[in-house]
This record gives sequence, structure tokens and C-alpha cells, in this order.
Amino acid sequence: MPELMSAVVDSATFAANQPTLAAADGLTLRPWSDADAPSIYEAFQDPAIRHWHVRTAESIEQVRRWIVRWRSAWSSGNGQWAVASDGEVAGRIGLRQSDLTEGVTELAYWTLPAWRGHSIAPRAANMVARWAFDDVGFDRIELTHSVHNLPSCRVAAKCGFPFEGTLRGAGRHSDGRHDMHLHARLRTD
Repeated sequence: MPELMSAVVDSATFAANQPTLAAADGLTLRPWSDADAPSIYEAFQDPAIRHWHVRTAESIEQVRRWIVRWRSAWSSGNGQWAVASDGEVAGRIGLRQSDLTEGVTELAYWTLPAWRGHSIAPRAANMVARWAFDDVGFDRIELTHSVHNLPSCRVAAKCGFPFEGTLRGAGRHSDGRHDMHLHARLRTD
């Protein structure tokens, strides 16, 4: 029987505690804590966030259960960070659908309404991308968004995620299935 290739990404990164990532400009990406549940609940009351997500937050207690799942997903290479600016939660950034053997992951994010227009999502996306490429060893980071979500398309462009194509009917949103734009960055970009 032929041997399988070894994983591109060393899973030891995800066996350790999820790191906090900090930038010189005051932006910090940190693991979510139970105390953040009200901020997440508030985010999911925003019509724009509700529109682009299938998930709805019905209570703070429900959000606390999400935080527990996000923490447990870290061990498989899927991390969710609170994006904090000067200590205040401004948004969320995360890795999902990570394939450590292939060295591919997907980036997802949202920004609270009060923080939109402050380049929170692009700054956080660049921080996670640098960490995922340089410290962890991913080869490819994908980013998908509805073809109708122009702010997410602008974030992808600002972060150097070239447009690669359209995935037909690939995303479910509050108003049904959407075609999704696929953007990606390679470690070699």
C-alpha cells in the first residue's frame, strides 16, 4: 500500500492553546471568552450580519455554547478570534474548514456596525494570513462571500486575495442560496 504524504501543517500548533495575535496599531486578536457573549449576541442582531449568515443568536446563553464549540474546534485547525481594538470587541475573524494535510484553510469575518469603515476586517485578515502562512505553514487561504456582499469583496481585494471565480449556489443566506465569489492567497504571493 502506498504511503500517504505527511501533513503540510504541523498539528502541534493546534494542540497548544490558541494564541493571541497583536499588532503595533492596537488591534488584538484573542480567543473568545464567556464575557464576550453579549458582544456576539449584539453582532447577530445587526441586520447586515444576520443577512450574510444562516446562524441566528436567540440568546446570550446560546452564544456561550457557540464559544464552547469554537474553543473545541481549535484542535482541528479551526480558530475563532475576537477582534479587539483598544480592548473593545470590534469584530470576529476565524479559520474554518481547515485541511492540515493539504495546507488549506478558509478565512471568515464580520465587523460590528460601530467599527465598520475603520479597516478592522482587512487588518485582522492580514494578521491571520501572516500568522497562518509564516507561523503555521498553510499554503493556501481561501475566502468566500456572496456575490452580493460588496463590502466583503472589498476586504478580499484590500488584503491581496485575488478573485478566482464564482461558485454557483454555494452559500446559504437568510434569503436563500447565493452564488459565492472565491478569492484566495497563496503563501508564495
